[in-house]
Amino acid sequence: MQGLHLTADLSECASGIPALTDPGALRGACLAAVAASGLQVVGESFHAFAAPGGVTGVVLLAESHLAVHTWPEHGAVTLDVFVCSRGQGNAARAEAVLAALEACFAPGRVRRQRIERGWD
Repeated sequence: MQGLHLTADLSECASGIPALTDPGALRGACLAAVAASGLQVVGESFHAFAAPGGVTGVVLLAESHLAVHTWPEHGAVTLDVFVCSRGQGNAARAEAVLAALEACFAPGRVRRQRIERGWD
């Protein structure tokens, strides 16, 4: 049950980034980040909201989950990556997913949190 839970609050993201408002673009960015990391997708859901058009996306992973929420009107994004079995290399994979998505949004400011979960 050991896991690593990473979060990032991004702000000052440029308004022209497609993944802020387009669920297809956000989906593509999320799935590319997960695939590149070596984690395994078992499900997904992406939803666009009415104007100003934020997007919420969740990717269910065999190892746990990735969740992304965007607020284009504020140039803000929240990222949440949780993986189990951090001792099997999944911690590095979670960090790679977070880094790829941070790069996608090119934020001016980032606040990260790292939580070690479970029992030894």
